[in-house]
Amino acid sequence: MQIGLYFGTFNPIHKGHLAIAEQMHQQGLFDEIWFVVSPNSPFKAYPQWFDENKRLEFVKLAVKKLPYCLASDIEFAMERPSYTCLTLRKLRESYPHYTFSIIMGEDNLDSMEKWKNYEEIMQNHSIYVYPRAGVWQKKEIKNVFYVDLPLLNISSSQVRERLKNGESIAEFVPKEIVENIGSYVLTC
Repeated sequence: MQIGLYFGTFNPIHKGHLAIAEQMHQQGLFDEIWFVVSPNSPFKAYPQWFDENKRLEFVKLAVKKLPYCLASDIEFAMERPSYTCLTLRKLRESYPHYTFSIIMGEDNLDSMEKWKNYEEIMQNHSIYVYPRAGVWQKKEIKNVFYVDLPLLNISSSQVRERLKNGESIAEFVPKEIVENIGSYVLTC
């Protein structure tokens, strides 16, 4: 089984994340796409707007209607901060018959040399890269595949900024998230 791993804090998940997963699945790249919710990324400043359990809940709500997607909490029981190389090792041990690839934006590919044991990741896993505004520069790198997707100009930070300003987020996140955020108390 070919599994695409979409790592992120998903703070919160938005329609852009879902569109990327849908497009990659429709192109036949993966049998399933797992949204791996990172409770504590080494590259993110804390405190978070939404705590890890709320972010996981949002991802579960967002992928509920996509039978080929699931929300993964594998990193919740691991050492923090979350390191992709350690998560990948655990997944390979737990699911030896699955092939795991990584889904990421080109902005993350450009900074991948900062990741713990990034050479191990790149040697053992294919990486499927989608375009990000102002970054799209295809580079010849072993195990890196560029996926032709529409450029999506949306980010979780935009969603948080709109929430902070009391503006609607309905066009950016699934309606299940809009309904669930309600009066949830932000921690920032």
